[in-house]
Amino acid sequence: MPASPFSVTLCAWDDARPDARRIREQVFVREQGVPLELEWDDHDVHCDHALAYSDDGVAIGTGRLLPDGHIGRMAVLSEWRGKGVGALLLLALVEQARMRGHTAAHLNAQIHAAGFYRRYGFEVEGPEFMEAGIPHVAMQRDLTCS
Repeated sequence: MPASPFSVTLCAWDDARPDARRIREQVFVREQGVPLELEWDDHDVHCDHALAYSDDGVAIGTGRLLPDGHIGRMAVLSEWRGKGVGALLLLALVEQARMRGHTAAHLNAQIHAAGFYRRYGFEVEGPEFMEAGIPHVAMQRDLTCS
């Protein structure tokens, strides 16, 4: 089996900040038009952050796990989408939630990404809602079974 062209690392905000900010501003602010003031909150410092790196050491994706088991701010640079980066980020965050003792992982998925999360065991748990001007749906995955 060929080596993966990327890897995922979990780290604290102080270590993740430069790369996570760059990726999130590219994806959420520039591509999706999320206002900068909505992208940044006080939660980052309390989260575990996942960063995906290409084989040449460049950060290409990010996501975070809040202390309550919510996964969020999943973002992959456009040229790396569809190559498994998001899956590795998500699985790393799900495993971290499991290791923390959470019985479920939660997230708010943009509607267009709900199918992606369904493939990894997440189920819709409520009606569609708007967040930062983008339609979302709340999703959950049971972590008590594999």
